[in-house]
Amino acid sequence: MSFLLLLLLYISIIPTAADVDNVHCFAEVNEQTGECEDYLGEGVSDVDCCLNIKYAFKLDQQSPCQACRLPEWSQWSAWSGCTVSCLEGVQERRRICIGQGDCEGDEVEVQSCSLQDCCPQAGGWSDWSPWSDCSVTCQVGQRQRTRQCNNPPPLCGGGCVGKSIETVVCDTQQVCPTHGSWSNWGPWRQCSASCTVEGSQNFPVQSRYRDCDNPAPSTIPPGRPCEGSNQDTRDCRDLPFCEVNGVWGAWQDDSECSVTCGVGRIRQKRFCNNPAPKHGGRDCAGPPVKQSICNTKKPCPIDGTWSAWGEWIECARLQQDDIRCQKKVGNQNRLRECRGQSHGGRWCDGPYRESRACYNAEGCDYDGSWSEWSPWGLCSAACGAAEKERSKVCEPQYPDYPDIVPGATRSVEVFFSGTPRPKCSPINKERFKVVEKTECKNLPLCP
Repeated sequence: MSFLLLLLLYISIIPTAADVDNVHCFAEVNEQTGECEDYLGEGVSDVDCCLNIKYAFKLDQQSPCQACRLPEWSQWSAWSGCTVSCLEGVQERRRICIGQGDCEGDEVEVQSCSLQDCCPQAGGWSDWSPWSDCSVTCQVGQRQRTRQCNNPPPLCGGGCVGKSIETVVCDTQQVCPTHGSWSNWGPWRQCSASCTVEGSQNFPVQSRYRDCDNPAPSTIPPGRPCEGSNQDTRDCRDLPFCEVNGVWGAWQDDSECSVTCGVGRIRQKRFCNNPAPKHGGRDCAGPPVKQSICNTKKPCPIDGTWSAWGEWIECARLQQDDIRCQKKVGNQNRLRECRGQSHGGRWCDGPYRESRACYNAEGCDYDGSWSEWSPWGLCSAACGAAEKERSKVCEPQYPDYPDIVPGATRSVEVFFSGTPRPKCSPINKERFKVVEKTECKNLPLCP
């Protein structure tokens, strides 16, 4: 993007007078998730926050993170789990667009996967074992029997449907009721507080407990519970007065801004004097200094970045004679642009032009040979019905021309340039490209 387009982008997001000083500014953007990180503070406009294009901002705490830079894709996420646990399914991976604007390309890719070549098969149960003895000698208990999942054994991680243990109630016809009785009181526990607020009539209390377990009442048949309360309380009247803890005073500036362009940090300090601790009270918790946001109102330098190389121009000679399909060496070049440099940033390193020697093969008739099949491509959709494809192409067999420029003082490699017309034996009546397609299996349903 040129400097003019970048300037128009900044102008397009200039806020009105009612909207300034209303964003939360951040110094970094997570390259994997696109989330804002390293919070600087609020009280500046999005334009001032973006004086440094490495920064980012949020309109409020719940808004999505907006990077100041030009749009670019994050790294692809890891491939997701396979949609099925056996046979063939699909998996997907995603990426997000970070920056002001839209990225070219797809946000999601899908490919086939297989975790296991076979699916689980259920097994069969063995015969039940004999019933066990009753679990109690009085009142009501249980008996049980078991069986094994081995007739036949399950395959590929399968199991058996049903339970491996079965229980039934057994009644001994013996009744043994027990009535409850209190144990001794336990010791007095600690008071509910370690001090008394001066002037208050609400004292801390302490308690002691006892258990109905000497013995505990039976449930079947039901025994009588213990009578009375299991808790006893009393006031704690001999405690000292409570301490007064310290409270912080207001923050005060204690340094200059940390940067000379864009938005940075400034140090502030405070004192534990509102009130100060007394009567053995605690000092104030937390740091006596902190970092806050500061705004220089000056844009930061932006270094230029090269665009992608343009297409090679047609292979030709300065004499302008036609060298197509001939053993005559020509020349061609391609260009790239240094984009985005502004505010004193560095210009791009390296050349803007690239040249090479060439033979002009545009439209030339050459013998050809079929390539090997390419790998299977991505699925055509992320859900529902989709397919994938692979292909082989008719590749030209170039003439045995010299691969260095004749008479050159140093070795100069020569390339074949242009699009020739190779001739291959037809496959399914196709002479230039053969495409094979197949279904992507077990995609998830589309919402």
